[in-house]
Amino acid sequence: MSLDERIVALKEKHQALEQAIDEEENHPYPDDIEIHRLKKQKLQIKDEIASLGGA
Repeated sequence: MSLDERIVALKEKHQALEQAIDEEENHPYPDDIEIHRLKKQKLQIKDEIASLGGA
Protein backbone atom coordinates (compact mmCIF):
# COMPACT_ATOMS: atom_id res chain seq x y z
CA MET A 1 0.00 0.00 0.00
CA SER A 2 1.44 3.36 -0.98
CA LEU A 3 1.62 6.29 1.40
CA ASP A 4 -1.19 8.10 -0.45
CA GLU A 5 -3.40 5.00 -0.30
CA ARG A 6 -2.70 4.67 3.43
CA ILE A 7 -3.66 8.30 4.04
CA VAL A 8 -6.87 7.91 2.03
CA ALA A 9 -7.77 4.75 3.96
CA LEU A 10 -7.14 6.51 7.28
CA LYS A 11 -9.26 9.50 6.22
CA GLU A 12 -12.10 7.14 5.28
CA LYS A 13 -11.86 5.41 8.66
CA HIS A 14 -11.77 8.83 10.37
CA GLN A 15 -14.98 9.80 8.57
CA ALA A 16 -16.64 6.49 9.47
CA LEU A 17 -15.80 7.05 13.13
CA GLU A 18 -17.25 10.57 12.92
CA GLN A 19 -20.48 9.09 11.58
CA ALA A 20 -20.54 6.41 14.30
CA ILE A 21 -20.07 9.10 16.96
CA ASP A 22 -22.93 11.17 15.50
CA GLU A 23 -25.20 8.13 15.42
CA GLU A 24 -24.40 7.19 19.02
CA GLU A 25 -24.94 10.76 20.22
CA ASN A 26 -28.38 10.77 18.58
CA HIS A 27 -29.59 7.64 20.41
CA PRO A 28 -32.17 8.28 23.12
CA TYR A 29 -29.67 7.03 25.73
CA PRO A 30 -26.19 7.49 24.25
CA ASP A 31 -23.42 5.28 25.59
CA ASP A 32 -20.86 7.77 26.90
CA ILE A 33 -18.18 5.10 27.22
CA GLU A 34 -18.64 4.07 23.58
CA ILE A 35 -18.56 7.71 22.45
CA HIS A 36 -15.32 8.22 24.38
CA ARG A 37 -13.80 5.09 22.81
CA LEU A 38 -14.77 6.20 19.31
CA LYS A 39 -13.41 9.71 19.86
CA LYS A 40 -10.13 8.28 21.13
CA GLN A 41 -9.80 6.11 18.00
CA LYS A 42 -10.64 9.10 15.82
CA LEU A 43 -7.93 11.20 17.49
CA GLN A 44 -5.36 8.42 17.07
CA ILE A 45 -6.16 8.24 13.36
CA LYS A 46 -5.96 12.02 13.04
CA ASP A 47 -2.53 11.95 14.70
CA GLU A 48 -1.36 9.18 12.36
CA ILE A 49 -2.57 11.10 9.30
CA ALA A 50 -0.71 14.19 10.52
CA SER A 51 2.48 12.18 11.12
CA LEU A 52 2.28 10.84 7.56
CA GLY A 53 1.96 14.34 6.18
CA GLY A 54 -1.62 14.05 5.00
CA ALA A 55 -3.12 16.73 7.21
